Amino acid sequence: MAREGGSQLRGGQLRKHILLAAKNVFLETGFERASMDAVAASAGTSKRSLYAHFESKDKLFLAVLDLVRELYLGKLRTPDVYADDPVEAVTLFCGRFQQLLTWEPQAQTCRLCISAAERLPDSAKAYYDAMFAVMYTRLAEYLAAQYEMDRRKAAALAEDLVGRTVLPRVFRVLLKVEPAIEETPGTAAVENVELEPIRLVVSAALGSRE
Repeated sequence: MAREGGSQLRGGQLRKHILLAAKNVFLETGFERASMDAVAASAGTSKRSLYAHFESKDKLFLAVLDLVRELYLGKLRTPDVYADDPVEAVTLFCGRFQQLLTWEPQAQTCRLCISAAERLPDSAKAYYDAMFAVMYTRLAEYLAAQYEMDRRKAAALAEDLVGRTVLPRVFRVLLKVEPAIEETPGTAAVENVELEPIRLVVSAALGSRE
């Protein structure tokens, strides 16, 4: 039945269907053990159709990362949508970033990219650009606009804030020192994150700039 469902899709719909199936296969088995046969079976489509869209496992993996990026950025958004007050906006934005990166499927994806980094350095860079570089840019642009800061200073401040408010918990989750978030993040609320410690750091860093 899955094969019938997959074969009924065409063009962009089939491509996205394959990518979602491939994402699950990569997460379940790891990059090295994942096979195009397994992806085709999971997607309910033929290997011929799979190779018509993706000529190799490497390119399929990179396309999966593009899909993850699209889904992730749609949930992250930009600081200005979270609150009118800059301190609260940055607090919630950093909280959202932490929430997304410590969500179990995202933590698994990060571990997967780390494990594949030597074989596919481009995939590791693509993941970093999607998950971190875009976040730093959005935060830095917001800080520069709100506080009329030089872009380089805003970028340095953004990295400092994320380093103190987000990354410690992310590393603990990646190393399984702390449990990951099981619930799928909603479209707006920042949940399963301790916001008060983040707020204290952000207030101390930005309060003097008011």
